[in-house]
Amino acid sequence: MDDPGDRRMKRASEAREARRAHILREATSVFAARGYHGTSVTDLVAAAGVARGTFYLYFESKDQIFLALLDGLLLHLRASVRGVERAPGAAPVLEQLESIAVRILQTLVDNRPLTRIIFREAVALDAAVDRRLAGFYGELSEWVANAIGVGQGLGILRPSDPALAAACVLGCFRGVVQSQVVEADGPVDVEGTARAVLDLMLRGLGR
Repeated sequence: MDDPGDRRMKRASEAREARRAHILREATSVFAARGYHGTSVTDLVAAAGVARGTFYLYFESKDQIFLALLDGLLLHLRASVRGVERAPGAAPVLEQLESIAVRILQTLVDNRPLTRIIFREAVALDAAVDRRLAGFYGELSEWVANAIGVGQGLGILRPSDPALAAACVLGCFRGVVQSQVVEADGPVDVEGTARAVLDLMLRGLGR
């Protein structure tokens, strides 16, 4: 038989999580409208419709709530990147790469406000934010270089410096995110865009 005390604790825990999620959602809108540096705790408290003391029960500062938003985005992005599968019956490598590019781009589109903040204010964000972004970019660079090495080993990519090639791929991808997700307001053809980027990277501009 359920313990009434346990049920109350569960409901209280669910209520706390729901309130925290609400504060995070409202904070995303405020950061998107005002920018990272233009946002204050007062703005965040007003948008969430909670008392300042309630806000501080969940987040110690503006920096901490932004880091929570960023960590959530990076968690989704990391989940999008998986190693290239080479087992029998696995999809072709290029198809796997396209699928991964689609998942990454879709995650950034789904989190457009936060993506815009990161791209537009990346030079002047908090040091902890910079470290997280640099760490993720380093992981992604290493993953792309490894994937390129796999493709070279299978003979579907020509010999090149994998690290340099990875930097070129990510530079191109960042440019696409900047133009299609950050600066544009319309819908993004995620699959078509990912396919076009990979086609350009693999075949260049030659006929």
